[in-house]
Amino acid sequence: MKAVCLLSGGLDSATCMAVARREGFACYTLAFDYGQRHRIELSAAERVSRSLAAVEHIVIPIDLRRFGKSALTADITVPKNRAEAEMSRDIPITYVPARNTVFLSIALAWAEVLGSSDIFIGVNALDYSGYPDCRPEYIEAFEKMANLATKAGVEGKRRLRIQTPLIALNKAAIIRLGRELGVDYSLTHSCYDPDSIGRPCGACDSCLLRAKGFAEDGLPDPALTR
Repeated sequence: MKAVCLLSGGLDSATCMAVARREGFACYTLAFDYGQRHRIELSAAERVSRSLAAVEHIVIPIDLRRFGKSALTADITVPKNRAEAEMSRDIPITYVPARNTVFLSIALAWAEVLGSSDIFIGVNALDYSGYPDCRPEYIEAFEKMANLATKAGVEGKRRLRIQTPLIALNKAAIIRLGRELGVDYSLTHSCYDPDSIGRPCGACDSCLLRAKGFAEDGLPDPALTR
């Protein structure tokens, strides 16, 4: 069985790929050079892909900086040191408009070419910083659309599934699962605002949620000692 795995280089997507491998899938990994301010995540995605024995790893260039309106693709300050309640109160400025829809659509195209019925994406609806395209209802809607939009779906040959094995897990549970599956978290990168040599800021929403997960498991973050 083949699966397309969206791979950002972060903790969640690495764990999600490991789950796909455990379930017997040959993994084809997909990362995006979308004009993000920090490029270290692309190196992390390649490291993770290699460590988890992907069959093929592709990086797709898309210039979402042309649209901007996100702290990840424009010269907008990344929020720092926010309380958890504040993170999920409103959709944060680090949300990239329609990013998961764009990424899943391209993953869908590759899945069609590969003859795959499965796309894995590491979204979760608990520690998700308020992003609208990480919710279960969004994933269900995209899956329905995907099966209306593909040749295999229309012909009834294959039903495409958007696999979200982490959707009901918090960061601590994701880390525990990944460790059971042999994920090397020292290879991953999660920070929204790293310095010029890729060191995490330790204060953005993503860094804080990651630190909370490792702390709840009583573990040091191996990426901090890389």
